Amino acid sequence: MEPKKNPKYDLTRKSSLFFNIGLVVSLLLVVVAFEWKSYDEVSVIDNYAGDEFEEIIDIPITEQPPPPPPQEIPKQPEIIEVPDEEEIEETPPIQDMSDINTETVVDIPIPAAPPVQEERVQEIFDIVEEEAQPRGGMKEFYEFLYKNIEYPRQAIRLGIEGTAYVRFVIDEKGNVESAEVVEGRELGYGLDEEAIRVIKLTKWTPGKQRGRAVKQRKILPVKFKLQK
Repeated sequence: MEPKKNPKYDLTRKSSLFFNIGLVVSLLLVVVAFEWKSYDEVSVIDNYAGDEFEEIIDIPITEQPPPPPPQEIPKQPEIIEVPDEEEIEETPPIQDMSDINTETVVDIPIPAAPPVQEERVQEIFDIVEEEAQPRGGMKEFYEFLYKNIEYPRQAIRLGIEGTAYVRFVIDEKGNVESAEVVEGRELGYGLDEEAIRVIKLTKWTPGKQRGRAVKQRKILPVKFKLQK
């Protein structure tokens, strides 16, 4: 015979109810724990000294996050101009002079300067010890002139006559140079030019001064006369 349980004292019958109630209470406690606001503890220290009263409150320092580092701006690459490579001449090696006798004296001959030739300026004499003479004498000289003179046609046509005085220089070799008609004694019409031409054809024996041939200046007349 099985014993019967008294429903008043049967606890197993309500165990599920108690379990559910406990579970709800547990959940409520968890929710309250999360929703409960926590406050920083403030400590108040009563410090009474004399007539003054100071209230000191310890306030925690809020740590602020450090500012972000400044953003680095990329630098522009610096362009450096590289000059063209220059050719470097190689320096010849320096000779070791320790083995050379520096006390040796070498006589280098100095070439003699060429002798300076003095330019001799030929003096022109008007009067000399020995006068210059036409080769063959004065008579042959004038005969040569009259045989070689060509009377200018313009002077013949106009009937021009006269005497041209020719100044000329006889050099050391007897040649005539620098012939000209004396200024103010010109005849014109081609007569002056003809007188100079025929005088330059003559040959002379040069004049001498102290036994040396020199230049001599002379003036001689050349006469023009038409045959009638």
